[in-house]
Amino acid sequence: MVSLTGCSTITQSDTQTIAVTASYDGKPVEADCSLTNDKGTYTARTPANVMVHKSGEDLSVTCKKDGLPDGLLVAISRAAGSMWGNIIFGGGVGAIIDHSRGSGYDYPYQLAVKMGESTVIDKRTESGQQANAHQQESDAIYN
Repeated sequence: MVSLTGCSTITQSDTQTIAVTASYDGKPVEADCSLTNDKGTYTARTPANVMVHKSGEDLSVTCKKDGLPDGLLVAISRAAGSMWGNIIFGGGVGAIIDHSRGSGYDYPYQLAVKMGESTVIDKRTESGQQANAHQQESDAIYN
């Protein structure tokens, strides 16, 4: 049975395409954004689809536009389902490989940056109430 289970390295890529948008006062704006994690820094002008290397580390996004306050966003990295299957059925070696390559993790697929705000996005968050709790935690850490 162990030999039949595939690890994330085989079933998933170590990159992910993410849609990035920016807005100010509810209206879309073109902004220059920098997305950063421990695997690299990626740049884009919104709206854009950006290919990033996945990681167990969160993805930080900073968007800038002349005349507007910066928009900040943190996208929480979460273990993909295949990572959990690898740990349960495949043992530690595959999980270590998937962790180091980043293929065992995912970011939220859509990142909506609000200029002048600091936001945390977690694909596991199902309600605005949970998102507000993450925002308050983030504010407490950075303030």
